[in-house]
Amino acid sequence: METLPPCPQCQSAFVYEDGALLICPECGHEWAKDGAGGSGGDAGDTGPAVRDSVGNVLADGDTVTVIKDLKVKGSSSIVKVGTKVKNIRLVDGDHDIDCTIPGIGAMGLKSEFVKKSS
Repeated sequence: METLPPCPQCQSAFVYEDGALLICPECGHEWAKDGAGGSGGDAGDTGPAVRDSVGNVLADGDTVTVIKDLKVKGSSSIVKVGTKVKNIRLVDGDHDIDCTIPGIGAMGLKSEFVKKSS
């Protein structure tokens, strides 16, 4: 049986495979199997990919659908389930998606409340 390399961030030995990725359950770091050092491929990739509620990887410019009614802080508005949001931008932070929602305006969303649309 093949032994997996330790996590490049926290050196944990409890790494597991998930498709084409290696994942550390202790720190959450993900990296490609072929770039076992974690520094292969993209120079701009600094951490785990942003994933939607069902595990699809999101990218800048994607279209997503809201999966839950969301209250807008500081307003009586609600973002309804099924609202399509086009041309998202991924950012670092708690709310990892910046977007413009039709009828409401610019705001930040958490990726756990959206699903990638085709």
